[in-house]
Amino acid sequence: MTSTNDIRRSFLDYFESQGHARVASAPLVPHNDPTLMFVNAGMVPFKNVFTGLETRPYNRATSSQKCVRAGGKHNDLDNVGYTARHHTFFEMLGNFSFGDYFKEQAITHAWTLLTKEWGIPAAKLTATVYHTDDQAFDLWKKIAGLPEERIIRIPTKDNFWAMGSDGPCGPCSEIFYDHGDHIWGGPPGSPEEDGDRFVEIWNLVFMQFLQENDEIIGDLPRPSIDTGMGLERVAAVLQGVHDNYDTDTFKALIAESGALTGTVTTGDNQASHRVIADHLRSAGFLVADGVLPANEGRGYVLRRIMRRAMRHAHLLGAKDPLMHRMVPSLVAEMGAAFPELVRAQPLIEATLLQEETRFRQTLSNGLRLLDEATQGMSEGDTLPGATAFKLYDTFGFPYDLTEDALRGQGLQVDRAGFDTAMAEQKANARAAWKGSGAKASEEVWFDIADELGGTEFTGYASTEGEGQVVALIKDGARVERATAGDSVIVLTNQTPFYGESGGQMGDAGIISTDKGLRAVVDDTSKPLGRLHAHHSTIEAGEIAVGDSVHLAIDVVRRDQVRSNHSATHLLHAALRHRLGAHVTQKGSLVAPDRLRFDFSHNAALSPDDIAAIEAEVNAHIRANQEVSTRLMTPDDAVAAGAMALFGEKYGDEVRVLSMGLGEDSSYSVELCGGTHVNALGDIALFKIITESAIQSGIRRIEALTGDAARLWLTQRDERLREAASVLKSTPDEVPARVAALLDERRRLERELADAKKALALGGGAGSPPAAGLEQINGINFSGQVLDGLEPKALRGAVDEAKARIGSGVAALVAVNDGRASVAVGVTDDLVGSLSAVDLVKAAVAALGGQGGGGRPDMAQGGGPDGTKGAEAIEAMKSVLAQARAAA
Repeated sequence: MTSTNDIRRSFLDYFESQGHARVASAPLVPHNDPTLMFVNAGMVPFKNVFTGLETRPYNRATSSQKCVRAGGKHNDLDNVGYTARHHTFFEMLGNFSFGDYFKEQAITHAWTLLTKEWGIPAAKLTATVYHTDDQAFDLWKKIAGLPEERIIRIPTKDNFWAMGSDGPCGPCSEIFYDHGDHIWGGPPGSPEEDGDRFVEIWNLVFMQFLQENDEIIGDLPRPSIDTGMGLERVAAVLQGVHDNYDTDTFKALIAESGALTGTVTTGDNQASHRVIADHLRSAGFLVADGVLPANEGRGYVLRRIMRRAMRHAHLLGAKDPLMHRMVPSLVAEMGAAFPELVRAQPLIEATLLQEETRFRQTLSNGLRLLDEATQGMSEGDTLPGATAFKLYDTFGFPYDLTEDALRGQGLQVDRAGFDTAMAEQKANARAAWKGSGAKASEEVWFDIADELGGTEFTGYASTEGEGQVVALIKDGARVERATAGDSVIVLTNQTPFYGESGGQMGDAGIISTDKGLRAVVDDTSKPLGRLHAHHSTIEAGEIAVGDSVHLAIDVVRRDQVRSNHSATHLLHAALRHRLGAHVTQKGSLVAPDRLRFDFSHNAALSPDDIAAIEAEVNAHIRANQEVSTRLMTPDDAVAAGAMALFGEKYGDEVRVLSMGLGEDSSYSVELCGGTHVNALGDIALFKIITESAIQSGIRRIEALTGDAARLWLTQRDERLREAASVLKSTPDEVPARVAALLDERRRLERELADAKKALALGGGAGSPPAAGLEQINGINFSGQVLDGLEPKALRGAVDEAKARIGSGVAALVAVNDGRASVAVGVTDDLVGSLSAVDLVKAAVAALGGQGGGGRPDMAQGGGPDGTKGAEAIEAMKSVLAQARAAA
């Protein structure tokens, strides 16, 4: 028997020997067609080559392309398990000519491979051609020698292919294999063509014409070839079976399913085992290509596939999660041809286990309630849509599972009723939203989310991609198009641009088309938490709803943001390790140029604390451990040790980021939806630049990473060298030199203060008892205004002046930087009749201030107007004269 792996290899070997470049399968998520959910045909990765938008270093190629048909218009999900040839995942073998060879060589290659290389009897093969394609008809007669009755002219679109309403198109030639007259069915074009006897195994597409609006407008300048052969179908032919599920790969997976469940794989169990085998392939390859279960978009399709298989495992009586235990068999069968399966095996197993563990509870509850709802119903009856919606809305039981579960009982579901109930719920949600006090300007976002669903974010795995414009917002209202000079918000069905949330700033970048559009995105927001809104300025060209656009983020900026975000997680862990478990995040900002982290702590960090925290973070950066991501429920994540932020609202599924190695587990484990480095070494360097208090019990750290941290340290080193040059010392000597200069300054300040005090007191020995001494109505009064005397020296100077005059009042006004400080002292013998406080208040008022206070023998105050020092002295004299007169 020829194995499926042998068939794939021989196909690629044959075309490689015929000058074709062997091209690896593209990922299942298409990067060049935003209208497709998954790659569903072998030619999809080559679309831009066929249209001339892209050139490659070869003009003929061959591949075995991974394909999924389980969403959108190409959806085979409901048929899988119940027919011989429907699959969600399949491989399409193909050979392609980009303006090189055309019909004759394509037919020659196909006939040679099938009949000579693989030895399929010519009598078993029938070809079809488009009814007007006489050239292909004649070539089949010439090359294959087929009789005219086995070259069937088909007049329908089945034998005419088009890339879309605009673009390349051309006739097809399909090759059918006759499985024998023991199977019912007739050749294509016959009344019995829907039977299983004649099975299409290969389609040759002759890209010959160019069309616009579904009308052919001329010939292509470089006719091309696109072929597609289902590997599973041709494997059935070459292995002598009629059913794809009887081929070696499926037989191995089905046998494993039977062994793990302890059930037979035939009879009533057959469909369930086939579903499990097929869906395991889809789930494994989708996870390997970066798709993870979600509630919208591709992730939702993956979840549907997984849950459908898991329900069939439940039907087989599996008591424990099954799917993850089958991954080694999948890798054994297909890992050699697709090494991405080997690399992703741990992630595939963990994702399947987690999803099945969660789903089993939902399934158990839903099936029990579904059994209750269908009691008394007979084959052909219809379950009310409201009941199906209650199962979905209240118990989390998806509609498609309800439909699938009832299918085996011959029951239907009222889809219209389900949709009506869903619409009513959305209307109620809108009414509640309007009544919540939300801004009316935000209703446009609610309308878009309600109509189109959320934006699918592809930026965890890529930094650019294709998207289809689904809405444009200008001046707060939806518009159909925008032109150069317009500021507009662009929404696409999918995007690699991260929308600002969780403290991480939104991405910036460029939106463009091959028709000349260039829109600069300076920010991306995330309205309602579901939409990614690109805030853009149209620099050139125009953009319209429905356009396919290329979205490219600013990669340098994203890398800087990712480094700062991952460093924030490490900082949080280091703070808790150094300061204690009471430390929790109270806010953050993750920007391209810096990070800011607010945390609970009631004291300033010491220099030793900061140094230890920096050292710990940098040690993990140098260790360069990979950053891992898991999807979990919030409860499971917290139970697994993840840090959740108090007050944050989490959905029913969260991303859990683990980084670094701790004593028993990961160093940092947090719930986070942001973008992060792949390995901690990408951060390069971490440096704290400030630590401060922002309110009682809340501290703030600002820090830099990577090149920004290096530049900050370099600039600080340059300033140190500049300081050393000014001080005429080396950088190492700067601290000691500065300390010496400070000591010298303090000495000089003391000497200056002493000199000013001496001046205030009238000089040294032999000088008058006190400077400015005069008598006011018999009271000695010494009052002076001094520039530059430090306010703290006033009290001592006044005390000395009092001692010198023996009996009386001493007053000094010191002027510094435009402000004035005043001190007044009254000797003990006059305290009973005079108060220093009254004198100071008068002086302060003259200086433009208010208040002043102290004791009757010593008082101080100040005012903003240092030019009024003399007036302050006169004001005190006036008070003194009045007080004496009153006495």
